[in-house]
Amino acid sequence: MSENKHRVSRRQFLNYTLTGVGGFMAAGMLMPMVRFAVDPVLQPKAAGEFVNTNVKESDIKEEPTRVDFTIKQKDAWHEAEEPKSAWVYKNEKGEIVALSPICKHLGCTVNWNGDKSNPNMFFCPCHGGLYEKNGDNVPGTPPSAPLDEYEYKIQDGFLYLGKAKPRGGA
Repeated sequence: MSENKHRVSRRQFLNYTLTGVGGFMAAGMLMPMVRFAVDPVLQPKAAGEFVNTNVKESDIKEEPTRVDFTIKQKDAWHEAEEPKSAWVYKNEKGEIVALSPICKHLGCTVNWNGDKSNPNMFFCPCHGGLYEKNGDNVPGTPPSAPLDEYEYKIQDGFLYLGKAKPRGGA
């Protein structure tokens, strides 16, 4: 009689088997989704990354010079090197200034002394935008805000640039 109590019927066996297999299949489908949702939260942040520009601090003068450098950019699973540039110079106090060359009007690239009628200014050729040497936008020209300024640090005598930060509007 005790044999009949512990016997599993064919119907119960199929029910247990299909439930177990279905559970494994559901876990197999849900685990990648959970990992996809949770993984970015667990990744370390790359805040405050500085990139070596290979420009010596002693080579930086009072005249703005274009400095080209590359940053490593990760887009989901694709890693690429993106070219960037900055206008770098020393101001009257001897402090280093690194300005983004991206115009705040429509995103064109500004040039130093690009317009002969406006010497010693940054000029945007797209719509005639003008910026002072310190990156402030000239009132009455298309740009509505000053050029962004890169964070920087000097390490082992070389200039390292971080992220470009917006400055106050004029």
